[in-house]
Amino acid sequence: MAGEGMALRLWRRLERLPLGQWLFSRVVCFKAPYFGTIAPRVTRLEPGRCEAYLRQRWRVQNHIGTVHAIALCNLAELCAGLVTDVSIPRDMRWIPQDMTVRYLKKASGRISACAQPAAELRSAAEPYPATIEVTLTDDAGQRVASAEIHMWLSPRPAGRSQRG
Repeated sequence: MAGEGMALRLWRRLERLPLGQWLFSRVVCFKAPYFGTIAPRVTRLEPGRCEAYLRQRWRVQNHIGTVHAIALCNLAELCAGLVTDVSIPRDMRWIPQDMTVRYLKKASGRISACAQPAAELRSAAEPYPATIEVTLTDDAGQRVASAEIHMWLSPRPAGRSQRG
């Protein structure tokens, strides 16, 4: 990898500051506004791993008072996108292709997500699919959902470098 991208550089600058994780999470939500609907907090970001959580509150609840399934999907997609972004070589780009989610039990309280690539994300001359595995757990450490998010990785066009 020819150096780290903008997201990882920003994370490393902010993570240890008193409000650094909150600020980084807000920047991510500014860049991708829909994620702001779940008010996520990123707590760990490094090549090969991303962790974040959301807190149960009225905006993310369903009609039975638990965390809505789509809020869980949003948290999973956020973590999968971030871990992909900081794990791929700088000459590659990515886009989500599809997602498979398994809801294992009712989700309530603080829900944490951990995303990791199923295999190494590498440079390639041709596009290829990559799977990001995401586990979502509640405060008791019980798995409430799992997701496989398939990313499509492709080489950046010649002459176009990643911003940052």
